Amino acid sequence: QVQLVESGGGLAQAGGSLRLSCAASGSDASIITMGWYRQAPGKQRELVAEITSVGTTKYADSAKGRFTISRDNAENIVYLQMNSLKSEDTAVYYCKSYLPWVGASSNSWGQGTQVTVSS
Repeated sequence: QVQLVESGGGLAQAGGSLRLSCAASGSDASIITMGWYRQAPGKQRELVAEITSVGTTKYADSAKGRFTISRDNAENIVYLQMNSLKSEDTAVYYCKSYLPWVGASSNSWGQGTQVTVSS
């Protein structure tokens, strides 16, 4: 099983930037796909972006052009650089990891970090 520890949330003004980090540990940490999800009050958890172990990325439409996901494979850390923040980006952001060939049974989640964007 993989353990995930997130950091970097907080308060930002609209138009500002924040960077989230998620450190993975465990025997599968170097081969997992890692991603960021978010959940706003009263809404379902949704994908923001994810990155495979070889650097293939996927973004939600709401994140394209503003957010960048990257990965340090040596340290097993994934980053989410969020620029041009909007009030609608306010949510709890969760780091997720999984093994693509295993599926949902391999899911691991971080504890979540609050991002609040003030307009």
